[in-house]
Amino acid sequence: MAQATREYGEWPLKRLMTEVVGSGHKSADDMTREQAREAFQRILDGEPDHTTLGGFWLANRWKRNTPEELGAYVDVMAEESVVTAEPDADPVDCGANYDGKGRSAIFGVAAGVVAAAAGTPVVVHSGDRVPTQKQDAYKHVLDELGVRTELAPEASADMVDETGFGFYYQPEFNPGIDALFDRRDNMGVRTFVNTVETLANPAGASVHLGSFYHLPFAKKMVRTLKNADSSSVERALFFQGMEGYDDVRPGETIVAEWPVAGDSDDEDIADFEIRTAEYGMDVTSDALQVENVAAESAAITEAVLTGDREDGFADAVALNAALRIYAREDADSIDDGLEQAREAIADGSAAAVLDDLRAF
Repeated sequence: MAQATREYGEWPLKRLMTEVVGSGHKSADDMTREQAREAFQRILDGEPDHTTLGGFWLANRWKRNTPEELGAYVDVMAEESVVTAEPDADPVDCGANYDGKGRSAIFGVAAGVVAAAAGTPVVVHSGDRVPTQKQDAYKHVLDELGVRTELAPEASADMVDETGFGFYYQPEFNPGIDALFDRRDNMGVRTFVNTVETLANPAGASVHLGSFYHLPFAKKMVRTLKNADSSSVERALFFQGMEGYDDVRPGETIVAEWPVAGDSDDEDIADFEIRTAEYGMDVTSDALQVENVAAESAAITEAVLTGDREDGFADAVALNAALRIYAREDADSIDDGLEQAREAIADGSAAAVLDDLRAF
């Protein structure tokens, strides 16, 4: 955690606002890595005046952070807040938007369990009603399923090794970020903290799976990982997600993959389009909407894992599981991953993993 007393550099947030980032989204300058590091150290220490902090966050939102700035934030978070507990397995790290979903079902738990049953360990992490949306996330689906969520990081790592699927709880593994809850809530808009918390990687995984609204953001996230000295991620897969979550959006969807050999004109990042209907997910986004996200997502999860549901929701779970399997290169293609996912459901392996999670 951050030290109670610290000798800072020469860049308090008020000076950064006046001389660097605060002049507006067209005229503001980017920070150096050292300036960004100092800024986030001060924030985690609770040093800035609340008004100055709000202005700084808003200025960063206007000007848009560079991968170098975001990488510096990730490094400070890793050094001063994140408690890493690595399982023996090397899982896929799934960092969905922590502030959750409010309209469509969450498939990440079901998809992760199916992938785990197929032999691809998966880690997910979230907080509890994180600002700004404060909607349903991984924790709330797992709570509805009767799976323990408020675990110390070491217990989360044990969960991965015992079941193949693990949940890490933000207040336990990332207390410095959790301590910013009230300040973030008072902002009323997302800040760069919403971005960097998804890259916390509490299991020290070498593979990251995430989502994006627009392809340039996915490429920025890859460059952020490359700029973060603390990152253990060696491979990443990003796709367009429903409500910004790591559930693939139906229809024609872009996938970004890093690194790739061969055809790439952008720092070993490749992007390609998939049509979800070609992988059995022939539904619209409207068809995947629910009224009570946490409760209905949990019910859908259990029904799909036990084979009692074989509709569009089941197809969505299978494809999302396939993407996790492919991300870790446990399948040579998404098609191969889909075959593994469907088999894990059909032979009862996925239901068995859910039983193990409930018994953990």
